Parts: sequence; C-alpha cells; structure tokens
Amino acid sequence: MSDVFPTSPAPYTKDDFVSDQEVRWCPGCGDYAILAVAQRTLAKFEIPRERHVFISGIGCSSRFPYYMNTYGFHTIHGRAPTIASGLRCVNPDLSIWIITGDGDGLSIGGNHLVHCIRRNINVNILLVNNQIYGLTKGQYSPTSAIGKVTKSTPSGSIDYPINALCIAIASEATFIARTLDTDPKHMGYVFERAMAHKGVSFIEIYQNCVIFNDKTFAPITSRETREDRMIYLEDNKPLVFGKKQEKAIRLNGLEPEVVDYQSDMDHSKLLIHNEKSDSPHYAYLLSQMMHPEMPVPFGVFRAIEKPTYDDMMDGQIQDAVQAKGTGDLTKLIYGSSTWKVDA
Repeated sequence: MSDVFPTSPAPYTKDDFVSDQEVRWCPGCGDYAILAVAQRTLAKFEIPRERHVFISGIGCSSRFPYYMNTYGFHTIHGRAPTIASGLRCVNPDLSIWIITGDGDGLSIGGNHLVHCIRRNINVNILLVNNQIYGLTKGQYSPTSAIGKVTKSTPSGSIDYPINALCIAIASEATFIARTLDTDPKHMGYVFERAMAHKGVSFIEIYQNCVIFNDKTFAPITSRETREDRMIYLEDNKPLVFGKKQEKAIRLNGLEPEVVDYQSDMDHSKLLIHNEKSDSPHYAYLLSQMMHPEMPVPFGVFRAIEKPTYDDMMDGQIQDAVQAKGTGDLTKLIYGSSTWKVDA
C-alpha cells in the first residue's frame, strides 16, 4: 500500500489534522498522546484529509473522530468494525481507522471485531487498553485482572481477563502490534507500519486511565522498571532487554526462558524475532509472555500479506459484470422471481 499512500514531508503538518473541537479528556489521560501521534502520522503521508476516516464506538477513546480534522463517524457501542467494513467495501480509496477500547471492542463489540479481522478487511484498528471502563466511571472490563476491585466488582473480579492480542492472532490478523501511550516515538513507528500495510492492522495500545485505573501498567512500563520488564521487538534480531542489554530469550522446549545474553553461551540458540512467519504460532508465543514471569513484548508481532476481503469482493463484482453485464435494479425487483401471498 506504500505506492497508494506515499509518505512525504509535505504538504501537511500535524496541525492540519487538529480539529476546532475542544479536547475533553481528563488531564493526564493517555488518549492525548495517542491523538497527537495519530495526527503526526497522517501528516507524513500524501493523502488528502478528505480521504481519511476515523470510526469509533462508545468509550473515552471513541471521542477521537471529533478531534481529527478528517471525516469521522461516532457509531454505537461495539459496532465500529461493522460500519468500517461497509465503508471499505464501497470506497477503496479511503484510509480507514477504527478507534475502540477494551470494553467497546472486546465486550459488546467482540463478535464484530473478530469478523472484521478474520476477513482481512483493509482497515487499521487501534484498541486502547486501560483495563477499565472509564467513560461509565470505573467498572471492570474484559481485560481487567482477576481480583480487580471496582464499582461493579466490590469483592474482586472473578472473570479471567481476555488477552487482546490473542483475539487478533486467533482471528488470523495480518498485522499485529502492541505499543504504549508513554512512548510516542515507538507508537508513531507502529502507526506508520500499520498504515503502510495492506490488510487489517490490529494495534493494542497500553493506556493509562488516571482516574479509575491509574498506573495499572506501571510495574511494566515505568521509567524505573521498563528496561528489565519490556522487550522492543526488532525483526530478525534476538529478543534482548535489560538495563545493559544483558538478558535475552531462548526456547526451552516450547517455553520461553530468560538467559544471560552477555555470557559465552551459544547465541544461535536464542529466539530470533520473525514478524513474517506464516504460522501464527510464534506470535501467540510472544503474546503469552507476561509480567511478572516474563518481560512483556512491544512492537510488531506479525506482518504478513494475503488477499483482502475488499479486493476479492471487487474481483467477484467485476467478473459478474463481465459475465452478465451491468445489473438493472428495476428488472431485478420486477423480474420473474416473485410470488403472491393470498390472505
């Protein structure tokens, strides 16, 4: 898709994608950073603003379309993938972004999200994950940790949480990534990769809700801990981390384990990142690396190519037109396939 959406330092700047609406998120909300990175990302591509569309469901992050100086649609709870799928099928020239959250996308919208992903519809999905329902004032969400005490779980949640990336992997997403709100440089890199990808792109964004779930990711992503508890994925390179890049990951049978990278060990046995693996098995293995047992991976988990639903649908339509000619709606309605129902 890079030939369709070429990058360029001109003609746009970030400010060209800032709308005239007052941004109304809580002070300190991670959504501010996500919004700014999205605006900077779009400015790097030679795409007219009227060809961008941001579609959201319900939730704090779903205010996004109001704040982007592009076309947008604030839809109903969980149905943003459905609206975006329909729009993609009728207009192949648009750059379409779905903005959803862990509640909107993985609870009421879970079914719609899965089918959008499995069809490989050419859209970009940003799933903002703060492990809480923020808009409705702090109930537990599908990604909340077991035992989480909230207004709706005063004795602690007894639901096992959903791993958002596992949903994308099981649905055979062709581009899967994870980033975080406190690293705008990395987030921008992931957004650009997603935009240049032809097919469905699924990005989970760790985001901090300062009001109802403050510092939920701090044990992993804080300045004091991140070097020892995060791994930035680089294609064709070993999974190395630590304050002095002294640790790495290797496989012990089917299980990843942490080893000393700077020792005299055989580096050929280290796990080498391969985002282009045809099989989803490797991406799933990465998705199971969780704190506190393992460092948490960030970056592109999977990036493969396969035909998109919208391209295949267009191909079927063209074949049908060539074989049967242009359709006539009036003839179809008043054709021979009719019947009469007598009282």
